Amino acid sequence: MITAALAARFHATLQLPGAPALAGEAAPALIHFCLCQPAAAMAELGGDGHPARGGFLPPVPLPRRMWAGSAIDFHAPLRVGDAVVKRSRIAEVTAKSGRSGNLCFVTVDHEIGVGNAVAISERQTLVYREAAEAGAPAVPEPASLEAKVETVEASAPLLFRYSALTFNAHRIHYDLPYATNEEHYPGLVVHGPLQATLLIDLAARRNDGRPPDHFTFRGVHPAIGGRPLLLNAGALTDGSMDLFTAQPGGPLNMQATARWR
Repeated sequence: MITAALAARFHATLQLPGAPALAGEAAPALIHFCLCQPAAAMAELGGDGHPARGGFLPPVPLPRRMWAGSAIDFHAPLRVGDAVVKRSRIAEVTAKSGRSGNLCFVTVDHEIGVGNAVAISERQTLVYREAAEAGAPAVPEPASLEAKVETVEASAPLLFRYSALTFNAHRIHYDLPYATNEEHYPGLVVHGPLQATLLIDLAARRNDGRPPDHFTFRGVHPAIGGRPLLLNAGALTDGSMDLFTAQPGGPLNMQATARWR
């Protein structure tokens, strides 16, 4: 259920413009990431905070799981008060090996609907990786930023609140000793879906408040908490807009494209 309380908390956490949506009004884009999360018991969590392998997702033996990206079609708005049903299926499992070691990509198709009508279709890609090794990884070249940049402070409270909204216990987002000592990140990691939500809101604001009809995003390099997160949007050309996130002096963190019919 998309309650008014959820819409208000989502609105406050993302610092969205205007007033929170009320009953019957369109809910913010990508609020569906907060819905229908599995309520795994504490005893069912793995060491990283994710539900242990198995269940709906395949029992991939690689220990590190990340949301690599999504392609999303919006058919109708979700509204505050809607009872939402999510149907998911495993579409593909692909193992690969590269410079970063063994990888496994799991593609999941989601349909989010109200009643018998599908409101959102999403193809989500998860990537499983080998355990991290100590030592600073190679960092790609800094991003070349355009003039249109907005800044969000990727603070620990923001990351914690977004984890709570999405019932996401992955420890890299709120447990600093785990993130640095176990997975060897330089700090807390900013959620991919959080970055995507900030970008889709920016895209809508740059097109007279109209949310896009199609939105894709892909993680490129982890964004680290405690640092500014720069949001960039290109020009609207033929109904399409390219966007990305980056941090000062750092590489691209996420690439995204918004399209309107």
